[in-house]
Amino acid sequence: MSYVTETVARVEHTQRLGEAESLRRGHLIARAQRKSRRAERAALQARLTLARTL
Repeated sequence: MSYVTETVARVEHTQRLGEAESLRRGHLIARAQRKSRRAERAALQARLTLARTL
């Protein structure tokens, strides 16, 4: 393999790793947002239940 070919392969590999990391980060953010919305709904439900009992 020539130096140029190795360099191109290394750059492409680095780009793919960066892409994968970016996708993973987006997935983690989306999951955190879903959990946050679920927690907000649960808190609202708890407040409504408490208000009905009073």
